[in-house]
Amino acid sequence: MNKEQIKQRMKAILALDDHPANIAAGFAVGVFISITPLFGIHSALAVAAAFIFRLNKLTTITGSWVNTPLTVVPILMASYHLGEFMLGREPQIVSFSVLDWHHLKEYASALFIGSAIVGLVAALSSYFLCYWLVVRFRRKDPGLAELTRESITAGEDLELEPKQVKHDP
Repeated sequence: MNKEQIKQRMKAILALDDHPANIAAGFAVGVFISITPLFGIHSALAVAAAFIFRLNKLTTITGSWVNTPLTVVPILMASYHLGEFMLGREPQIVSFSVLDWHHLKEYASALFIGSAIVGLVAALSSYFLCYWLVVRFRRKDPGLAELTRESITAGEDLELEPKQVKHDP
């Protein structure tokens, strides 16, 4: 994806006809999934989570793509070191040059514990950031601003009812 495609995707997410909390929750769950060491199935997990928890599918899948090839190794290292610390063990010198499960399974307990904590922090941060961005973006458009205000006031999704057509007998 190039810069313009990313920008268009972000605008599409920010303008979704959904409550800001639903958009942010889907994105946050996707971010959590992206931090896990389950490489190759992040998108499938995001789709499954979106269906199970009735989250916005677009934002959940987009959130699962946050951990990019540029960030995966630093996040994996941080998760591993945090996991070893939580288990009370001294971290080993490790190289994550190969990201297949056969190579990673000996570090699985530390990786899963560490990535759960890193993922939770990332998910909470991304929830609040995404919520703020949705509300801020929608303020620029009067129609979206009104929809957002009403959905926040009502505390739920607004179902736009189709216009009733009168039929004379």
